[in-house]
Amino acid sequence: MMVLQLDTYDGTSCTLPTLLRWDLEYTGAVPCDSLSATCLYDKGMADILPKAVRFTALWDGAVMLRGVVDAYEISMSRQGLLAVVEGRGMAALLLDNESEALTYEQAELSEILENHAAPYGLPVEARQDVSGSGYAVASGSSQWKAIQGFTRRFGGFDPYVTREGTLVAAPLWGSGRQLRVDGSTPLLSLHKREQRYGVISEVLIQDKVQKISHPVLNQAFVRTGGMRRHVLYMPRSTADARRYTGEYQIAQSSLEQLEISLELPFAFAAFPGDQVSLQLDRLGLAGRYEVVQSRSRMDADGLRTELTGSVR
Repeated sequence: MMVLQLDTYDGTSCTLPTLLRWDLEYTGAVPCDSLSATCLYDKGMADILPKAVRFTALWDGAVMLRGVVDAYEISMSRQGLLAVVEGRGMAALLLDNESEALTYEQAELSEILENHAAPYGLPVEARQDVSGSGYAVASGSSQWKAIQGFTRRFGGFDPYVTREGTLVAAPLWGSGRQLRVDGSTPLLSLHKREQRYGVISEVLIQDKVQKISHPVLNQAFVRTGGMRRHVLYMPRSTADARRYTGEYQIAQSSLEQLEISLELPFAFAAFPGDQVSLQLDRLGLAGRYEVVQSRSRMDADGLRTELTGSVR
């Protein structure tokens, strides 16, 4: 059973009555994880809900999501008196707060985390040593983007925030468990989509200051007849910066090239970072996919999990 606990800004906490409906969505990235939960309302909640700032969603005692309360709603209708609480995972604190414009001549990951994560109280787990020079945080960047830009640029990975609220500086994809889906799996639905539209075959970097053109090719897409060129103009840059920019644009364009969507009749079948091993002989489908989005919910139709997987 799902239980939702609320913590208020004045140090009190409460557990909401039995939830009638709940919806938990996990992304492993941006936008961050989110929650919506509905319960019966009573007047004793009138003092608690306006003060609630944090929540913890528990499934049979295990933390499914800890995060920030974004909104609550009280309604009266034919369904009765209801209260709805909405929130996001702890990554919201990094997404909602902007960084000052900064330039690091030489920076270590520990320094980046100290400046951009520590002030918001997130526990940090840094599993890799990452350092780099000449890293700039643009004005208006969120604290999340300041951290993500550094780890992506110098470590080749995006950080993530766990369901418990810990910021982990390590790759998420491929780090979890494996869910096997075969002919015996009680699938409610399955969709497979493969698209070529939007996938970039070439990024041409134009450095107008140094009058340099630097092409970066998506060799795998070009070999299969793909043809979609983008041209990017950069200020004075290094060869490494041009290569990184082109490769990043190509990688981002390819993320949704091949996707599967699955729906299963139970909650929390898998999470972002897990793998789906697909072996459905009657459909002629097989392969391994990284779970990039997971949505577990309970409503009038019962429990279910909706998974989106891609090849990364």
